[in-house]
Amino acid sequence: MGGQRGLLRLLGVAGALGLLGLLPSVLGATPARDDLAQIRARGTLRVLTPRLHEAELLPRRGPLLGAERDHAAAFAAELGLDVEWVYVDTFDDLLPALLDGRGDLVVGNLTVTGKRRERVAFSAPVSVVREQVVARASVPPPRGVGELAGRSVAARRSSSHWGRLEALLEVQPDLVLAEVPEELSAPEILERVARGDYDLGIADSNIVRAVLAYRDDLQVAFDLEGVAVLAWAMRPDARALRGAVDAFLTRVSVASKGPERFTGDLDALRERGVLRVLTRNNAVNYYIWNGQLMGFEYELAREFARSLGLRLEMIVPPSASDLLPWLREGRGDLIAASVTATPERERREDVRFTRRTLRVDEVVVGRSADPRVDGAGALAGRSFHVRRNSHYWKSLSKLLEAAPGFELIAAPENLEAEAILDRVARGEYDLTLVDGHLVDVELTWRDDIRAEFSVGEPVDHGWALRSQNPALLAAANEFLDREYRGTLYNVLVKRYFKTPRRMRRHAAARLARGGRISPYDELVRRHADAHGFDWRLIAAQMHQESRFDPTAISFAGARGLLQLMPRTAEQFGVRDLEDPETSIDAGVRYLAWLRSRYAETLPADERNWFALAAYNAGHGHVSDARALARARGLDPNRWFGHVENAILLKRRPEIARTTRFGWCRCDEPVHYVRAVRDRYRAYVRVASSSGSRGS
Repeated sequence: MGGQRGLLRLLGVAGALGLLGLLPSVLGATPARDDLAQIRARGTLRVLTPRLHEAELLPRRGPLLGAERDHAAAFAAELGLDVEWVYVDTFDDLLPALLDGRGDLVVGNLTVTGKRRERVAFSAPVSVVREQVVARASVPPPRGVGELAGRSVAARRSSSHWGRLEALLEVQPDLVLAEVPEELSAPEILERVARGDYDLGIADSNIVRAVLAYRDDLQVAFDLEGVAVLAWAMRPDARALRGAVDAFLTRVSVASKGPERFTGDLDALRERGVLRVLTRNNAVNYYIWNGQLMGFEYELAREFARSLGLRLEMIVPPSASDLLPWLREGRGDLIAASVTATPERERREDVRFTRRTLRVDEVVVGRSADPRVDGAGALAGRSFHVRRNSHYWKSLSKLLEAAPGFELIAAPENLEAEAILDRVARGEYDLTLVDGHLVDVELTWRDDIRAEFSVGEPVDHGWALRSQNPALLAAANEFLDREYRGTLYNVLVKRYFKTPRRMRRHAAARLARGGRISPYDELVRRHADAHGFDWRLIAAQMHQESRFDPTAISFAGARGLLQLMPRTAEQFGVRDLEDPETSIDAGVRYLAWLRSRYAETLPADERNWFALAAYNAGHGHVSDARALARARGLDPNRWFGHVENAILLKRRPEIARTTRFGWCRCDEPVHYVRAVRDRYRAYVRVASSSGSRGS
């Protein structure tokens, strides 16, 4: 969003805070609707927010860009209210929906501007940011407005940045305003600056900070004068609600202020209101999948933060070797990253480990196509690749003493275990050693590797904390004592490590006489026709998702015939995903919405393939893959043989860390789209030959 012009810029931060927090609204009278008393009587706070799938990214450094929604939920809970999320299609729909009475509060990185203040009332600031001009790192950047002559600056016309740029034309008339498509998010605009489509971009400093956490091909050229204030919006007559919101946000703002490097114990953390967790972006710890943050360590740490009444911030250092140094330096409060509590680490004076979070076997892994390795006695002439600084190296060194004859080779230190497994699967490495629970995760979606046998005794994983924080350590141990082997813990273990293996089924399902595909053909036809899909494509997708079982539940919590995540279904107004009618309706509408994110200039079938890939993995991972394809000379507008190849690169940590959405289970959307396409073609052949109607 852009910054507020005029008076706020002259006042600076302090003046902006005073103006927003103290001055009454000067708006004209508006018909009274739901103020706080009516909201309490209803029992529900209706919060308007945009659909954020394409604007979100994997948080790597501190607060989530969508953390305002967490604050809104906390505010509602403080008042004893339930939250009803009211989603709108575009950012520009927020204020009209508020004024039409469809919601009570607007939450969504909304910048206070003079024009907006003429329509709605704003809360105390959620945050104060700067507008920053961003350039490619490879070119000398402008250092002020005076150097913008002849330069193109990209922005959406609907954003407040556009108004700021128009004002700059008075100072620098040779500035070129580059209008970008409205569907582009701020990170996507900056990506286009990085690849040279535009000279410069403009974004709020919180977004720039998040983008620079994963890419080094951009730089901040300079800050525009003044500040931009982000706040929540209410109708002008909602004075009691505004007072309650202001009191809440003031407390949150004061509590969250503090230095980036901080080593305080539990009481100090409670004053800050934040728990910072250092982790790794991979399948076990922390990742984003179809718009949802996931990971065993992430979910366990999130519950720990909630138990302390703290907001969670996830921090991903550049490499695994940075975890302990960053903890010591105070860049995080604990490490939750599947760290093995080895005797050597336990003896360190500056680090303490909690009780175990997991007990796992260390497992030898080879290619599934190779002969089985029955035990240590069958290792003669074989070779292992593991990182020298990992605990696997020590375990294999002990095994080598007991069973000599195999070769131990150091893998690059920057390789995550998943990347080493990929090299084993491709035949580049012979064998490796990894934690058994990681193998369990990999085997939920792949069949090209195999667990051979366990080495040594099981090892314990735990959280690591500074030794100078005994109160936090005690709280963590109390939490883990309470939860270990309890309901929450067992649910997470089952979700991430005990999911039944997904068998790949390439043969088309038997079609009943008369060309019937499923028990829901008529429902599928009706909803597919309404959104311009061939009904047989939707049927093929439904088979892939649920095998036509309306009660199916995935490992991630997706439900129903088309396996929607509850949060996604809620955005489309659906709660009962086991009802075939509503499940199909929501699934087809969501697929149509995803298809609309891709330009109509693309061939219709390519839009369908991209939409299906986004349905499976999330729009963000597909967007990352298109950027990777473009950078590698592949066609970003073709899925098969191009973008599907590029998305596989996101399994490599050195590449994933340079993308907006980070690591992903990238083989899955590749297999998913191919399976749906092949089944769709089979359905077309069989259903057409039997006289069944297409769309």
